[in-house]
Amino acid sequence: MAQMLLRGSMSRVAGRCRSEFGDLPNWCLSTTTHHQEDLKKLGKILTEAATEDKTVIITTLNKAWSEPNSTFDLFLHSFHVGKGTKPLLRHLVVACLDEEAYSRCSEVHPHRCYFMKTPGIDFAGDKMFMTPDYLKMMWRRIEFLGTLLKLRYNFIFTIPFPRLSKEVDFQIACDRYSGDDKDIHNAVNGGFAFVKANQRTIDFYNYWYMSRLRYPDRHDQDVLDQIKGGGYPAKIGLKMRFLDTKYFGGFCEPSRDLDKVCTMHANCCVGLENKIKDLRQVIVDWENYVSAAKTTDGQIMTWRDPENCMKQWWWRNKTKQVLSENSKENYLNIMLFIKTYIILNFCLPMNNIRKFFFCFGSIFVNR
Repeated sequence: MAQMLLRGSMSRVAGRCRSEFGDLPNWCLSTTTHHQEDLKKLGKILTEAATEDKTVIITTLNKAWSEPNSTFDLFLHSFHVGKGTKPLLRHLVVACLDEEAYSRCSEVHPHRCYFMKTPGIDFAGDKMFMTPDYLKMMWRRIEFLGTLLKLRYNFIFTIPFPRLSKEVDFQIACDRYSGDDKDIHNAVNGGFAFVKANQRTIDFYNYWYMSRLRYPDRHDQDVLDQIKGGGYPAKIGLKMRFLDTKYFGGFCEPSRDLDKVCTMHANCCVGLENKIKDLRQVIVDWENYVSAAKTTDGQIMTWRDPENCMKQWWWRNKTKQVLSENSKENYLNIMLFIKTYIILNFCLPMNNIRKFFFCFGSIFVNR
């Protein structure tokens, strides 16, 4: 089958890697190829799924997450419990990591499933944190995101997120937030990012992906921590912003105000079942909050501590927190993203990427 090398921002000249910004290390050049036929299938699915303003929601799925009553069912259910989110299902595209996931997706969400093939690697099972297969899957995710940027699709983020800046190239969530959205010492979490696609982000994702060779046996988030404060982002002029956990919280540092929360992320937690159980609890808390907002004034609402995740290392010495008060008016939409999920907003023609939004293991709440 004919193959093509996706056009990136780098080239090899006289044994060196170069970008428009100058020489890069020798390990920088990505050699990933993608079948042209598969790319045509992806383009067709994206075109059919796009809204009038060319918005498409994309998430990824493997066999473990697609099992009945597992993450995918919970994910689809979340579109039904949110206010106004059910119509968005027709715009949801699922990038499947294995054949079993593709088969299940085709049953429950037909005509919107894309088989993201990775020859020689089985991504079907639950990949425990920091195992070799987990690392491969995380780096495949970064590679896929970089590919989407290189494809030059036109991604426009149109879902109303006032907390995300349109002027910043790369915005990412934090496990813990220092209070300064420009502080490179913020502890980043790769599960939630908002990326404006341009030459700077194409180069950065290439650099990030190939940096795994400099930091073997580390996952993508650890490597990002190593490179985010280095000279390369400054050299290419990348504008980077770290998102406040007040709005983009998680189990590590929960959002304290339910009137302001945009996401709840299942971080500081290991194990698929633990995340599923505690995110279900978050859904229940959210539904109670929305119900109280319609009927009760002045009622104090909180997230309950995650019962399963709190048994793990990070929660052993954690004190109970009251996360919000006076939650009465809220008509937020809710979408659930468990494990690796990506939101991409497309505007055709497909020759200019603008932005994509990526979410991993989070509850997404949108005003």
